[in-house]
Amino acid sequence: MEAFPTPIGGASLLLAFRPVQKLIIIIGGNTLAASRAFAALEAEAQVIVLAKGGTDASCEELRWRAEQGQLTLLDLDKLPTSAAGTEDYWRDAKAIDSFIYGQPKRPHLLFITDTVISANGFRRSYDSAQYIRNLSRHRAIPVNVADMPDLCDFTFMSTQRFIDPGTGQAGPLQIGVTTNGQGCRLAGRIRRDIVASLPREIGGAVVKVGMLRTLAKASDEQVEAAEEDQELNEDGAPVTPNIPVPQRQAEESARERARRRMKWVAQVSEYWPTRRLAQMTDEEMAAVLDGRDGLPSPAPSSPVSSSAEPSLSTPIHGLSLSPPRQGRIFLVGSGPGHPSLLTVATHAALTRHAQLVLSDKLVPAAVLALIPSGVEVRIARKFPGNADGAQNELMEAAIEAARRGLTVVRLKQGDPTVYGRAGEEVLYFRAHGFEPVVVPGVSSVLAGPTFAGIPVTQRGAAESFIVCTGVGRQGKKVQLPGYERSRTLVILMGVARLPEVLETLQAAEGECASRRNGPAYPSRTPIALIERASMPDQRVICSTLRDIAAALESVGEQRPPGMLVVGWSVVSLWEKGDVSILDEGAEQRDEDRLKTWLGEKLWRVTEGLDAGWEDW
Repeated sequence: MEAFPTPIGGASLLLAFRPVQKLIIIIGGNTLAASRAFAALEAEAQVIVLAKGGTDASCEELRWRAEQGQLTLLDLDKLPTSAAGTEDYWRDAKAIDSFIYGQPKRPHLLFITDTVISANGFRRSYDSAQYIRNLSRHRAIPVNVADMPDLCDFTFMSTQRFIDPGTGQAGPLQIGVTTNGQGCRLAGRIRRDIVASLPREIGGAVVKVGMLRTLAKASDEQVEAAEEDQELNEDGAPVTPNIPVPQRQAEESARERARRRMKWVAQVSEYWPTRRLAQMTDEEMAAVLDGRDGLPSPAPSSPVSSSAEPSLSTPIHGLSLSPPRQGRIFLVGSGPGHPSLLTVATHAALTRHAQLVLSDKLVPAAVLALIPSGVEVRIARKFPGNADGAQNELMEAAIEAARRGLTVVRLKQGDPTVYGRAGEEVLYFRAHGFEPVVVPGVSSVLAGPTFAGIPVTQRGAAESFIVCTGVGRQGKKVQLPGYERSRTLVILMGVARLPEVLETLQAAEGECASRRNGPAYPSRTPIALIERASMPDQRVICSTLRDIAAALESVGEQRPPGMLVVGWSVVSLWEKGDVSILDEGAEQRDEDRLKTWLGEKLWRVTEGLDAGWEDW
C-alpha cells in the first residue's frame, strides 16, 4: 500500500508569475498580440512588440498603446540581421535572435502570436515559429506559440480579474482555468461558470483581507524590530533588564498578541461570509487586530457555508466581530396577476427574504396573500393627482428601512422596467447608497394578450409588435405609432383615455393626427380591451376601433388594470384561425373576416379565464 499519491503526468505546473519590470517580447501585431500585451502590462512587465509591417500593419489597440507610451512597437522587417536575402522564416528568426541579444536585459518570456491569421492576411508558418522557438530556447527564454501547442513551453489560461467594488477598478483577485490543450473554448466556458457561481462581493472581500493582513504584519514587524534592537550578553543571549514583573508580563503579552493577529486574520478569512468580509470597516479591522485574549479557536474542520453566520462572534473590546447587517432593496415584478406566474426569484423574495413589502396598489390580493403574516406590507396610496407624491413616499420608506438593516421588497405589477418607473427608483436608491436588485417579472405586455387568446406576433398575421403607454409623464399626451397592417400595437394604461387614444389613432388630419407618427388606422381595425389579465375576473372586450368605445360603455364599470391590443393579430387565432391576413390582396376580404370573427354583433365580451387554468 502506497503511503503517498502516485504522480500522474499530463498536468501543468500552475504558477502566479509576477514579471514586474521584466522584459516580455511579443511577435505579431494582431488582436491576440494586443490581448497578450494587455495581460503583460497588467502584470507590470515591460513589453516590446515586433510586428511585420510595424505600426501600419498592427491592430488599433497596439497602435494606441504605443502612442500612449505603454509599450514599444517595432517593425520586424526593419530589424538588422546577418541573414538578409534568405527565406523570410529564417531571416525573421535571426533578426529576433539578434534583437534579443542586443537588449540590455534578457527577456523573460516570448509570445509568438502571428501564427494565427492577422488582419493583413499574414500567418507565420510552423517552420518559422519552430526556428524562433529553438533560438529562444538556446537563450533559456520560455516560449508560447499560438495554436501550436507542441512548440510551447507554457500556455495561457482562461482568466478573469475581479473588480474591487470600493474603487470600481480591477482588484488583486484573479482566477484561471486550463484544460491543458484539450479545449480552449471549454476552458472559457468553465471559467465563466466559476465566476457566475462566486459571490458578487468576492473581489472586495480579497481587498479587505489584504488590508487586514498588511495591518497585522506591520504590527508584528514592529515587535520583531524591537526584539532585534535588544542588547545581547557575551553568550549571545538577550540581556534581561531589571524590569518589574508586571511590566515584563505586559511586554510579553504584546508580543504574543502581535503573533496571534495573523492567526486571527486566517480565522476571519476562513469563517466570515464573503459579504461580511467585503463590508469590513476600519473599526472592525481594528477590533480584530486589537482584540483581547480569548478569541475563539477555529471551528472543527467541517466546511462552513458562505451564507452561514460567522463562527467568530466573541466581542473584542465591546465590538462584535459580526458586522452590522446591511439592508437590501429588491425591485420585484409580480407578473400580470395570477400567482402561478410569479418567477421563482419573486416567490423567494416575498416568502423568504422580505422584511418589509412596499406594494403598488394594483398587485392583486392573491399575490399579497403569499407574504408571511409577520412581514409588514404597505400599499401605495396612489390616486389621480397624487401619483408622484405616493411614489416619493414609497422610495423614502424603502431607504429608511434599508438603513435599519431590513430587506425591502418593492413590489410592482408585471415587469418593473416596463412602464413601472423602476429606472427612477434605481437611480434614487443608488444616490442614497443602495444598489437595488431588479427581479424581472412576466410582463402583461405578453401575458395579457396570451390569456385573451391573442398572439402579439403570428406568421401570416403580425410580423412585429410595438408597446407604448396611453398617458405621458405628469398626464401629458404621448405620440402613438401609425398604422402598419403587419404590426400589433399594445397600449398600456390607455383604457382611462380611450376616446382620446381612438381619436389619435384614426384622425386623418388636425391636432389629433399630429400626435401620431405615421398613417391613420382604418376604423375597422380589430381591437381587444383586456382587463385584469390572468385573474379569475378577467374580462376581454373584442371589437373594432369604430365600436370599442360603445362596447366599453355598454358593459358598465371598468376593471383596472386594463390594456389595449390593436391589429389583425387579434383575430388570427379565433376558432379556425386566419393566417392569410398578410397575403396579397387580403385587405379586400377584411369585412368578411370581421363577420367571421364577431358574427352579426359589433362586439363580444368574454368573462373569466380559460377552463384549463382552473386547476392552477
